[in-house]
Amino acid sequence: MRLPRLLRTTPFRLTLLFLALFAGAASAFLGYIYVATAGEVNRRAQAEISREFESLEAAYRQGGVDALNETIVERATGERPFLYFLADTTGKRISGSIEESPIANFSGDGPEWASFKVTETDPDGAEVKAAARGVQQRLDNGEILFVGADVDASEAYVRKIVRALWGAGALVILLGLAGGVVISRNVSRSMQGLVDVVNAVRAGDLKARAKVRGTRDEYDELAEGLNDMLDRIERLMGGLRHAGDAIAHDLRSPLTRLRARMEVALIDAENGKGDPVAALETALSDADGVLKTFNAVLAIARLQAAGSAPDQRVFDASELAGDMAELYELSCEDKGLDFKAEITPALSIKGNREFLAQALANILDNAIKYTPEGGAIMLRARRTSSGELEFSVTDTGPGVPEADRARVVQRFVRLENSRSEPGAGLGLSLVQAVAASHGGRLELSEGPGEYNGTGPGLRVALVLPRVE
Repeated sequence: MRLPRLLRTTPFRLTLLFLALFAGAASAFLGYIYVATAGEVNRRAQAEISREFESLEAAYRQGGVDALNETIVERATGERPFLYFLADTTGKRISGSIEESPIANFSGDGPEWASFKVTETDPDGAEVKAAARGVQQRLDNGEILFVGADVDASEAYVRKIVRALWGAGALVILLGLAGGVVISRNVSRSMQGLVDVVNAVRAGDLKARAKVRGTRDEYDELAEGLNDMLDRIERLMGGLRHAGDAIAHDLRSPLTRLRARMEVALIDAENGKGDPVAALETALSDADGVLKTFNAVLAIARLQAAGSAPDQRVFDASELAGDMAELYELSCEDKGLDFKAEITPALSIKGNREFLAQALANILDNAIKYTPEGGAIMLRARRTSSGELEFSVTDTGPGVPEADRARVVQRFVRLENSRSEPGAGLGLSLVQAVAASHGGRLELSEGPGEYNGTGPGLRVALVLPRVE
């Protein structure tokens, strides 16, 4: 990835933000370290100077100015790292290691501290300015005593510590910046793979999938989620293409039939022949069939798009099963079918009552449609051992071969032995969509077998989760 583009990535910007915060915090910390260390150095130097001043003051009180002068002369020529200046009451120098006091405007009201520079000779013989600090005060008889010390070495030590800390901070920032570039590059590579997949899908390649690296991090989760979404989109698009082909295939005949009948009715009406009312009623029936097919497709699409059925409430499933039994018992009698219902009372279920009623109606419609005269249909509503609610319809019709049971619930799929019956192959597809939208499932299994010369039959079960 090119560097300018890398610098615009979110991880790199976050790295810069973190480094800026770190630099600010480090600057404040280093400032505190400098102030605290310099203050401690000054306090220690001031304490040493005060002790030295007190020792000289004690010599003065014991032997007067002569004893003090002797002590200063002795110490000024020794190894002690102090600066001395002793003057009489008028300010005239008596003795000391420096020629004049660094405190020019001395008020004499009390001890006065001052920081100043002294000229020293380094090992190479060159004169250098060194930092010093001292205190000046009048003695009991009015003489002026100044005691100071060279603090340049201590301050230089503090400066070295601060410079080292600044160097370490700068190194950390540089390493952090380099690490940010590396991390940003790795993150960008991972994200670029996802972007490439998205661009491929936008270009029409629904087979493109993101690479799952197996690291189980958030990028793997995102890739898996994206792949699952693309799998679902591919399935939906495939279903849409299949639905379009199936609609074109299965609706061509009724629409052609509808148009032909309307043409015949129009010609008969022009010639004063036939019964135009009967022709229009037949055409209206064909149009209702077409509308029913489109309504079923629309209902399935809405359920699949929503993911879950809307307006779910807890209600009595036993009452729903009873209503369906009462409604379809007459239809079975009209076709010469035996109808029985076994309904466990007080079955609570959470769901959309209208959708579940439509699903049961579709199952019962299929059972009545494909069960020949003399056959039987059984409707059951019960609670399974696992606590799930099961609606089942068992018939003694021709059944569905086990190899076709997974396929028969797809949209517009009709087995060859059912082509002679009216319909579009959407009944069980809608039931499957209703089951999925309620977190349930649709199960197809073998029927009861031979019954009055019919069979083997089919058992269709709509299984819904228990109410928590």
